[in-house]
Amino acid sequence: MSSSATATATPGAKALFSQPSFAIFFAVRGCSSFAYQIAAVAIGWQVYALTRSAFDLGLIGLMQFLPVAGLTFFAGHAADRYARHRVVQICQAVEAAVSVFLAIGTFRHWLTVPEIFMAVTVMGAARAFESPAQSALLPGLVPAGMLQKATAITSSVFQLATITGPALGGLVYAISPGVPYVGMAAAWGLSAILLGFIRVEQPVAPKAPPSLRDLFAGVAFVRENPAILGTISLDLFAVLLGGATALLPIYARDILHTGPWGLGVLRAAPAVGALLTSAVLARFPLSRHTGRRMFEAVILFGFATIVFGLSHFIILSVLALVIMGAADMVSVVIRLSLVQLRTPDEMRGRVGAVNFLFINASNQLGEFESGFTAALLGAVPAVILGGAGTVAVALLWMRLFPTLRDVDKLE
Repeated sequence: MSSSATATATPGAKALFSQPSFAIFFAVRGCSSFAYQIAAVAIGWQVYALTRSAFDLGLIGLMQFLPVAGLTFFAGHAADRYARHRVVQICQAVEAAVSVFLAIGTFRHWLTVPEIFMAVTVMGAARAFESPAQSALLPGLVPAGMLQKATAITSSVFQLATITGPALGGLVYAISPGVPYVGMAAAWGLSAILLGFIRVEQPVAPKAPPSLRDLFAGVAFVRENPAILGTISLDLFAVLLGGATALLPIYARDILHTGPWGLGVLRAAPAVGALLTSAVLARFPLSRHTGRRMFEAVILFGFATIVFGLSHFIILSVLALVIMGAADMVSVVIRLSLVQLRTPDEMRGRVGAVNFLFINASNQLGEFESGFTAALLGAVPAVILGGAGTVAVALLWMRLFPTLRDVDKLE
């Protein structure tokens, strides 16, 4: 990297944070991500403690995905029709209310597994509307030409929350299972308040009632753009097969023989690698061969998953998870930047909704697939097969989507 590139990196970050609405967005992303990561540890550990069932762990992902599958296209249209920051604000207020419900039920000892699944489903519905609006909001808050840097910076606060959230969640769960839910409610509530201070220069204007063509316009746009289709479908199938994180409670308790604190460390490990990588990408954005870099990152993710699956030593397991997080961050920054840069603003909500559907299919259905496979074959074979499948998908996609493989610059 040349000295001139190094010299321009820091002023770019300062220019971003000189935009008040971007600074608020950064704080909102941190608060909401912190709450979500606490939820991942608290809900997963509580369900496994109540049932000792790998299948029920997988059902957590399925319960989050089902409302996304049903609401995605309405959510995308809402993000393009209404003020995006207001949509996000309402969703996070709902998530805060659900956290209060979980806290009360846990403290009073009447909360059951079906009620937890019901709460997770409501959270999934809120996130179905929240994520497309949030992703479509970011490009309107940053100066032209700085979207890749802004994506890396906001991803870094997500990863920082991913480190602190699970670690703290695991510790406070060991004190009392209801305390993590109190923290979630506080974080989502603060995030909803902060969103009220965002000022968007070009608010979304009212439009005619939606037609079916409008609702599914995002699907048509993605289908007609091979690079975007290849990007989000790669994420779908690679992460669908490599969803080892759903089995972390099993690894923590039964394979690595640790407790809630160990689960928190394992949950945080991918975020450590991702945070370090996002810091590098924020200072030195990828400039050439970005398509190939994304495929290389996915392949590395798959191999690291295999190492994690084979490991019975917590240090090696944590190292493998760190590498998985670093590789995933490279893929995330390239994918999000490419999709946003190649999508017109009036379509970003609907295209973002399609992208979010694919992401959730990979994450939540990946968790269900991992839980189901682990119930049939055991946790270790499930993770190893998933990692090998991720590598195979990346190699196949390089041949199926040469347009994506040959993307050079993000512009």
